[in-house]
Amino acid sequence: MRRLTSLLSLGLIFWASMACVSNEKIIYLQNLEGNQAIPEGELISYEIPEYKLQYNDIVDVNIQTVEDLLLNGFNNKSVSGNQQMQVAGQSGGDIYYMTGYTVDMNGDIRLPIIGTVNVKDRTIEEARIQIEKQLREYVTTEVYVKVKLGGIRYSALGEFRRPGKFVVLQDRMTIFEAIANAGDLTNISKRDEVLLIRQYPEGTRLHRLNLNDRQLIRSPYYFIQPNDQIYAEPMKVREIGAGENAAQSLALIISAITAAVLIINTATR
Repeated sequence: MRRLTSLLSLGLIFWASMACVSNEKIIYLQNLEGNQAIPEGELISYEIPEYKLQYNDIVDVNIQTVEDLLLNGFNNKSVSGNQQMQVAGQSGGDIYYMTGYTVDMNGDIRLPIIGTVNVKDRTIEEARIQIEKQLREYVTTEVYVKVKLGGIRYSALGEFRRPGKFVVLQDRMTIFEAIANAGDLTNISKRDEVLLIRQYPEGTRLHRLNLNDRQLIRSPYYFIQPNDQIYAEPMKVREIGAGENAAQSLALIISAITAAVLIINTATR
C-alpha cells in the first residue's frame, strides 16, 4: 500500500507541475527570442492612423458663436447638462448617448437647423469642416464648431478579471490601458493569442496579438479603436483544473493525496 501511495503521490506531483503556469506565459512585453530586441529607454516611434467615423459611432458636436464665447467663455455647456453627464458617468452609463449624435446606417447624423450631415469615412476634423460648411448656409455670424468622438467604446471578453463593455472618455487608448481598465487578464489567459475583433467601414476583421512580445508596441494594434472587442482565451490549465500558481497547485496536491490515502485505507480494511 505504501508503494501504491508513493506512486500516486508522484503522479499527482507530476500532474501539478505540468499544470502550473510559468512566468514566461504571463509577463507582458518581453524581448522574445528570434525578434529584434527593444532595449529599455529606447524611443519607439509609431504611426497612429486617424480614425474614420462609421456606423453606430457617437459624436459630440458643440457650436458656439462669438456672443456665446463672450457671454459664457469657451465652454457653453449648461450646468444641468454637466450634472447629467456626471450622474451618467458615475452610474456606469454612456454619458454621450443622450447628448451626442449617433451615426446611422447611411453614415449620417442629424443636427438641429443644419439637418443631415454625412460623416461616414470622415475623420473628426473632416466631419468638423463639413458641419461648419453646412452651418454657414444658415448662420451669417462667426461660429466655432468643435467635434469630438463620444469616448472609446470597447468590450473585454473571456479571461479578464472584470470582463464587460466599457466607455472611456479619451481620444486614444493603448491595448494595455484597455486591459487594465478591465481588471487585467487572469493568470490562465493566453496572452500570446489574444483575439482583437476590429470593425472597418467595409466589415469586420480578426487579428491575433501576442501581448508577451515587446514588438507589439510597433504594431498598428497597439492603440485600440472605438467598437473594438478583445477576447482572451483560457489555457489548457483550465481544462485540467489545476491552480494558477504554485500555492494553489500545492493545495490541490495535498487535498488529492489526502483523499487518495483515505480511499486506499478504506479499501484495504
